[in-house]
Amino acid sequence: MLPQEAIRAKRDGRALSAETIGELIAGIADGGLSDAQVGALAMAIYLQGMSPAETVALTEATRDSGEVLDWAGLDLPGPVLDKHSTGGVGDLVSLVLGPWVAACGGHVPMISGRGLGHTGGTLDKLEAIPGYSVTPDTATFRRLVKEAGVAIIGQTGRLAPADKRLYAVRDVTATVESLPLIVASILGKKLACGLDALVMDVKVGSGAFMPTPEASRQLAETIAEVASLAGTPTTALLTDMSQPLAPCAGNAVEVREALAVLTGERRDGRLLEVTRSLAAEMLLAGGLAADREAALARLDERLTSGAAAERFAAMVAGLGGPSDLLERADHHLPTAPRVREVRAPRDGYLAALDTRALGLAVVELGGGRRAPDDPVDPAVGLTGIAALGTAVSAGDPLAVIHARREGDAERAERRLLAALEIGAAPVAAPTLIQDTIRREAP
Repeated sequence: MLPQEAIRAKRDGRALSAETIGELIAGIADGGLSDAQVGALAMAIYLQGMSPAETVALTEATRDSGEVLDWAGLDLPGPVLDKHSTGGVGDLVSLVLGPWVAACGGHVPMISGRGLGHTGGTLDKLEAIPGYSVTPDTATFRRLVKEAGVAIIGQTGRLAPADKRLYAVRDVTATVESLPLIVASILGKKLACGLDALVMDVKVGSGAFMPTPEASRQLAETIAEVASLAGTPTTALLTDMSQPLAPCAGNAVEVREALAVLTGERRDGRLLEVTRSLAAEMLLAGGLAADREAALARLDERLTSGAAAERFAAMVAGLGGPSDLLERADHHLPTAPRVREVRAPRDGYLAALDTRALGLAVVELGGGRRAPDDPVDPAVGLTGIAALGTAVSAGDPLAVIHARREGDAERAERRLLAALEIGAAPVAAPTLIQDTIRREAP
């Protein structure tokens, strides 16, 4: 079918065949479709939606538009597993999860992204580590996945190239919020990694990517269904993002928090609970544990023994970072020259947090991007962010700002005070892990 006829069919609400979708995605990848046609197709999908079968075909075509990683030749002794998060504030799960699962026998080739809007990016966090390369050659990437069990890197031009072009067009044509396009974009890249199983972390709350809890649930269910129909068993967890996942937000500060969890310095908290639950699902999906109790026991032993921290250290060193990061983190990780406490204006309880506003405060400090090519300051951010429900007295610290300049700190303080609500009555934080959706491949 001619591209314009396929676009017309979708514009008029007709379903497209898998063959036609494959031809369209191939045209996006190789330049056969013009930008005008790509934009028109995206708008037609945005307005008319897609059936489950069409969404599966779109996902598979996006996955197959470039290289699909094949691990068979490496003779890996364990399953190839990965997770993806829809993003949030203080969400440094990947830094802990990848090495933790690797220490339990999994192999985690994690292709991650940079900060987007108010959310922090895994690659930006890792680049706060001096020397860490997120663009290694293929041989180094494959060697680390086998030997260290984990390698967290950026997307190469060979993986799902159609998605890169389609996303760029969606971004300037107001079609980003289309569910089929979101699902195909997320899964096209992830499934191109040749996974045996995938676990999704879909956020719900004021800092979530999706605007409502209902939309988050729909995204989780659709991703689990589509990925499984495309041949990759997938589990999706709905987790709370009505406050930062960790008590910090920024790049170097989040690496420090990851090290605190991996080395046992931090033994509780929301970050650890979510990461432990996601890791348990990965072990179950990969056949590395017989049941949830066994999975949790194995995870706890690998964390306590230091094996997870050792995997992180091996990954960092293997990708050009310092070999003594665990022992000398303060020496290697940058710090900001201005530190300012944000104090409670009155007695009460921390009743609400505008998590998105906290993320944007980090962006304004320089820890994120307003435009794709903006530089990122790895040293700035927030620490000591108080948890929802915390009882405070006037003058108690609610957060600590790490800034490059005094003026930046002052502006961030105003934004934080506007984002935090002090109430008179105690409040309970929302349930952290709200649901688990499992789908098996047919």
